[in-house]
Amino acid sequence: MAEIEIRLPKMGESVTEATITNWLKEVGDSVDMDEPLVEVATDKVDNELPSEAAGVLVKKLYEVNDVVQVGEVIAIISTDGDSPVSQPTNTAEPVAVAKQEVTVEASIVEAVAAPVNGSSSLPKSNDSGKFYSPLVRSIAKTEGITTAQLETIQGSGENNRVTKKDILAFIQNGGKASTAAVQESRVATSGTQKAVEVQQSGAKTEIQVPNIPIYPGDEIEEMDRMRKLIADHMVMSVHTSPHVTSYVEADVTNIVKWRNKIKDKFFEKEGEKMTFTPIFIEAIVRAIKDFPGVNVSVSGSTIIKRKNINIGMATALPSGNLIVPVIKKADNLNLVGLTKEVNDLANRARNNKLTSDDIQGGTYTVTNVGTFGNVMGTPIINQPQVAILALGAIRKIPSVIETPNGDFIGIRSKMFLSHSYDHRIVDGALGGQFVKRVAEYLEQFDINREL
Repeated sequence: MAEIEIRLPKMGESVTEATITNWLKEVGDSVDMDEPLVEVATDKVDNELPSEAAGVLVKKLYEVNDVVQVGEVIAIISTDGDSPVSQPTNTAEPVAVAKQEVTVEASIVEAVAAPVNGSSSLPKSNDSGKFYSPLVRSIAKTEGITTAQLETIQGSGENNRVTKKDILAFIQNGGKASTAAVQESRVATSGTQKAVEVQQSGAKTEIQVPNIPIYPGDEIEEMDRMRKLIADHMVMSVHTSPHVTSYVEADVTNIVKWRNKIKDKFFEKEGEKMTFTPIFIEAIVRAIKDFPGVNVSVSGSTIIKRKNINIGMATALPSGNLIVPVIKKADNLNLVGLTKEVNDLANRARNNKLTSDDIQGGTYTVTNVGTFGNVMGTPIINQPQVAILALGAIRKIPSVIETPNGDFIGIRSKMFLSHSYDHRIVDGALGGQFVKRVAEYLEQFDINREL
């Protein structure tokens, strides 16, 4: 019997593991070459992995929600057609986990837990800090037991871990806990503050999680995977970098007039829509060249000066979540090239077609809060970067216009730029001068510019 091992491939720089989110084929199913076999999620993006061989899926070595290291075998495909069906092997109970410690080192937040029988799969935890093995979670899913109900089970394992025996006894004794019992458990859990140790520059700081009461009628909804990652990343960023925000108002009347004048001709020529975003990114790139001190990262007491200017552009997804695809070497692109990159990345982000490489390597981030009608904002730095610029809504407002013949009131298109920066390395002078330079480049835009 010829068997092909399907391994978790490398999915980008710094990606070392992925979570199995959905098997697209079941044991015994036929699989064609390059046919999607399994869906995986990294801390960067979701991916469909194609089969590397044609045949029959005879073994799945990991189940949904298991964490797998890059290079590990996740499935076996028989190329002989008919093959015996094997069951998943990754059903062992995990060893006890003494604690979970979150360590922040400039660029990462990493959960530390004991391995499972030599594999990289980690037990999952809920809001109360309890850990559940893949077997327990599998039984709970099959029996329709919610996370809230799992919290009501008193575990008999080490450190009160819920074992297979505990969950089977729960099912035999009635199975479903009452809503009142579940809410009481949630309230009891929220009444105990949890401490998280955050390590930075050799010192540890204890962060207290606040008490969250649950009241009658409240609905409890689990965050999806991406929202949990965003939440963790934002909390880590705030605790890593002391944030300061500077604001500048820019007159973009010439840009608005120029875009309105050329947008139809540009679409006919290039097949692309000209939006304001690539114009703004062009000005930001020019300002970064003038003030490269915002295009750095901090690691402990060292400064990493970035050679390339890779602009991340925060993009809202239909789900309401946020992702930040990156324009690599933006300083090497003209306005037409920037426009095509912006449109391509935005479209692939909304259609869940980004790769891991598409969202890595950013050195400076731009977020367009004006898309939602917001005048300004105080964005959180996208670690391990040290600065981020929020673009406010463009508004027509009355403005004082200075001329050699005197001042007068006119209608101008203006917007606010909000620049948040890491005060460990970017002082007010640099942070303020940078955003002012961006505004100057926008205001100096040539209304007669040719593409």
